[in-house]
Parts: sequence; C-alpha cells; structure tokens
Amino acid sequence: MPNKAFLEITNACNLSCSFCHGTRRPIKYMTPSEFETAAGKLRPFAEYLYFHLMGEPLLHPKIGDFLRIAGDLGFKVILTTNGTLLERCADILLDSPALYKISISLHSFEANAKNISFDEYLNSCFDFCRRAADKGKIAVMRLWNSGGAEALNGTIISRMEEYFGEKEAWIEIYSGYKIRDKVFLEWGDKFDWPDEDAEVCSTSHSCYGLRDQVGVLSDGTVVPCCLDAEGAVNLGNIFESSLEEILASPRAVALRRSFETKQITEPLCQRCGYAKMKKYKK
Repeated sequence: MPNKAFLEITNACNLSCSFCHGTRRPIKYMTPSEFETAAGKLRPFAEYLYFHLMGEPLLHPKIGDFLRIAGDLGFKVILTTNGTLLERCADILLDSPALYKISISLHSFEANAKNISFDEYLNSCFDFCRRAADKGKIAVMRLWNSGGAEALNGTIISRMEEYFGEKEAWIEIYSGYKIRDKVFLEWGDKFDWPDEDAEVCSTSHSCYGLRDQVGVLSDGTVVPCCLDAEGAVNLGNIFESSLEEILASPRAVALRRSFETKQITEPLCQRCGYAKMKKYKK
C-alpha cells in the first residue's frame, strides 16, 4: 500500500521551466477545507505528505494553515520548491513542526529570467538550508547532471563550497553528497515526462505507483503517481469517495497488477520516460 501521498495544493507556478511538463489544467488553489478532507482520507495510507504534484506550493497563501493541519494529522511533510519564494515563507516553514524535508530545485534559476541576481538566489537558498538544518529539518538541493539545464552546475557547486566548506569534506552518498548534517546535494537526470501524445517507450517496466505512492490533484482527482500532470489516469475523486474505495476500483487494481507483472496496459504509463530509464526498470 502507498506510504507517500502527493497532495497538489495548487497547480499554479511562478516559473516556466524547460524541464517541467507543466499542465493545461485550469489553475486551482485548494481550500483549507478541501485540504483537510483530502489529507484526512490519505492519512491511513501514508506517513509522508508531499505538498505538490504540479505547481509551486509556496505560492499558496494558506501554506501555513496546511502545514498545521498536516501536523495535527501526524504527517511528515515534504516540500519541493523552485526556491524563489523561500525568503517570503521562511518563518512559516521553519516554525512548522510538521515540515520534515524540503527539496530545492536549484536548476530552476537557469531555466528562467528573473528579477533577482544569481548570487542573491543562491545565497537565499543556502541560508534557508542552513537555518532548516539548524531546526532539525532535512534540506536537499537538487541539480540536473545530464541532459538538462546544467551549464551552471560547476558555478553552483563552487558557490556551495564557499558557503558550506570545501567539497573534500563532503560525504559522498548514492544520490550525491551530504554537505553537513541534514544538508544534501543530489543529482537528477533529465527524463521525458509521461504524455499521452508521446510515442510508446516501454510496456514492460515496473513502477512504484499505487504500491509506494499515490497522488491527488488540486481538484481531488486521484492519480497513481507524481508524474501524471494532466490527470490522465483518473482513478476517482477523493472529495467524493474514500481512498480505500478508489484503490479497490477495477482500474486501480489492474494498474497495480500491471506494475507487479511488468505488463503495462495504461497508455500514459506506456509513454513514461522516467520508467524507461534503466535504473528504474527493476
């Protein structure tokens, strides 16, 4: 059963990154009442709650309320952000007992023309990571290292060394480096997002969808994973049914079985570039 739930509090974003699929769905901001309903239904199935699927969660004006509700339900909250709004939301995030981990996509700066200098952006992200770690929260900085917006990677790492100390002191781990206690640098490979209009790329892979994770879009649509940007694999609506009922539906059961047997029948899942990557085929 899923242990991670992706709850999209908004599908709006203040950036337009080349490596992100984006979405054609109408912009929606989940209300606190909707969030409480959805999170409450997800809690028996998941310990970790991600405040996104598409969109930039720090754009939501009720982010503080959502963190409080999630904490009251006993969730460990994980946020992924482009980092441009960290200063505005820093106190809310750092004062939240529910916030367990935050991931900052540093490559976002390179993909967008911003009214902020590169150094200001990095300093803001580095400062937040240090403060988050001092509060006992995990802070992860992510960079594409192949096939993506990577031209500034070397410069970013040099700036990290200036701020956090020489790279020789960092501890290498499977996903990148542990820079200091609770502060990490992780690499990520660019991949082709699943899209129904794309060519079929694999029909014999596995997936963690519905086995390790489940997603809920801002309108309540339940999807199997965090990459279904348009809600193509619509399993039901969490505002209308319990998650238990949705996961027991014929489509959800068939999809989960297809991942277990590596016989993929869902059109969107057959067009998933993430699953096609060799290291995710097991």
